[in-house]
Amino acid sequence: MISTEQLAQLRAQTPGLDKGLHLNHAGASLLPQAALQAIHEHLDLEAQVGPMEAALLVADKLQALREDAARLINARSDEIALMTSGSSGFGSAFAAMPRLQQGDRILVGRQEWGGNLANYQRAAQAAGATVETIPCHADGSVNATALAQMMDGRVRLVSLTWLPANGGLINDAVAVGKVTAAAGVPYLIDAGQALGQVPVDVQALQCDVLKSAGRKHLRGPRGTALLYVSKSFLDKLEPAWVDVSSAPIAADEVQLRQGARRFETSEAAVALQLGLAASVKLALTLGVENLGSVSAALAKACRARLASIPAISLHDMGEGAQSGIVAFNFRGHDAVALKNKLAQERIYIGANGVPYTPLDMQARGLHSIARASFSYLNTLDDVEKLARALESMA
Repeated sequence: MISTEQLAQLRAQTPGLDKGLHLNHAGASLLPQAALQAIHEHLDLEAQVGPMEAALLVADKLQALREDAARLINARSDEIALMTSGSSGFGSAFAAMPRLQQGDRILVGRQEWGGNLANYQRAAQAAGATVETIPCHADGSVNATALAQMMDGRVRLVSLTWLPANGGLINDAVAVGKVTAAAGVPYLIDAGQALGQVPVDVQALQCDVLKSAGRKHLRGPRGTALLYVSKSFLDKLEPAWVDVSSAPIAADEVQLRQGARRFETSEAAVALQLGLAASVKLALTLGVENLGSVSAALAKACRARLASIPAISLHDMGEGAQSGIVAFNFRGHDAVALKNKLAQERIYIGANGVPYTPLDMQARGLHSIARASFSYLNTLDDVEKLARALESMA
């Protein structure tokens, strides 16, 4: 666990905490001072020696980031690519997979992230393939037993958003991995809300691809992300495009780079990557399990407190462990308008509409949800401050 003294120190090393109440960590968390310092120092270096030269001087630090990221998810460093966003990581991996053929099937969890789903549906429509939803248990979580019954020779990919963006549910990603491994079907995990909040072990998950933005619970800067591609799956992929870094030409022969770095490009925001390196190192030092237990406990307390407000309806799913996301609506208030109104009081939450998780939102008849998402940086006082602000509006 994180001690009271540690928490005080961590909060002191987070400059943004004194500017308001930040409850949008599932959108983008607050940078630690170490990440800010790493970014500033590299920008200064670029100004002194030039961006290209500065990148060469910190190549060892970027490799250390890949190694730390690999430790974070129990992978090999050559299975890690540094990307600019979770979407770019997903897009690069999906575009590299064999093209769909007529009659092929993609199976997705009901909480599939809208951006992933849009790519699947476009590809399926062009090929005459289908995108099908895996049934859920009564608590809304993915049903791995039902998935096993859906498997046949036409399934080309199973995709799961592990911790959905529109509530506190934690899907059983390990159970899904057992099904896909037994069937020999590729398995892609969107771990955008998982990385930095729950322990991630790609060996236990048995996934082929995993992606996550760096800006959420890892507390990295926007414009950074991690992409994992298993070594055994890599040679089954053909990158949709390459550059001089990922596939240099030598002796009139294109030499595709070994490892997941074939999905990286020569152009990158190195300063931001060094900021991410500091954030990943902090997560490793503190222990992700410790971080997640704090945010989950605060979210649980928040659900209980909001349940006491008659105008509030809670929309979280899952009967067991839940994440640090609390989904709710406030009667008579649009979620986006509520978010904006709270921001005027320097209380920052999120708001998601149907496009973010269309299958699940439509299945539950939800047009939008307000979202308070907690970090280990928050306190019970923060829960009470949010509740009192909502009560005053009611």
